[in-house]
Amino acid sequence: MKLYIVRHGETVWNRHHKVQGVADIPLAENGILLAEKTGEALKNVSFDLCITSPLVRARKTAELILAKQAHKVPVKEDIRIREINFGVLEGVVCMNDAREYLDPRMKKFFTDPWNFDRPKDGESIRDVLARTKEFWEELIHNPKLQDKTILIASHGCAVRALLHNVYKDHEDFWHGFVPPNCSVNVVEVTDGQAVLLEDDKVYA
Repeated sequence: MKLYIVRHGETVWNRHHKVQGVADIPLAENGILLAEKTGEALKNVSFDLCITSPLVRARKTAELILAKQAHKVPVKEDIRIREINFGVLEGVVCMNDAREYLDPRMKKFFTDPWNFDRPKDGESIRDVLARTKEFWEELIHNPKLQDKTILIASHGCAVRALLHNVYKDHEDFWHGFVPPNCSVNVVEVTDGQAVLLEDDKVYA
């Protein structure tokens, strides 16, 4: 099984450093272009299946990538790979253009995620790890998918949570940083054992 795990393209809220979470914000023009470039770069990868977060920015990224495929690829949505729900923090501007944090709660999310307190009506890092872990285990042990090549379109925090099942270092949740927009991580799974082949590749 080969998994191409992609973070969605850029949105206007990304550009303005607004907390997005489950807010259903569409791709910006630059995000569309980046997804199209990613699709061009991956056009010779023959995908058997696509699984996407139901949020429009991930779904559209997947559709733009798959538009370059020579054949029609089935697409299914799975809410378990949706972005973390920030609850009352959705829409907050978390930093300025100089990348100086403006909100102490979001500073903790990015710099000390294990101690990020679950916001009202939202989720913690551990909540996201739990639901993505359930998705991951179900996926990699599905006997019908063992020889398939699968595109997974998700989000920054959810991508890192998924890859938590692959990374050796479980202390550094962010693997150094938030995955860039339209970055691609390629994972090969054999008999339930996962190996990272490509790490945060951006086709810009």
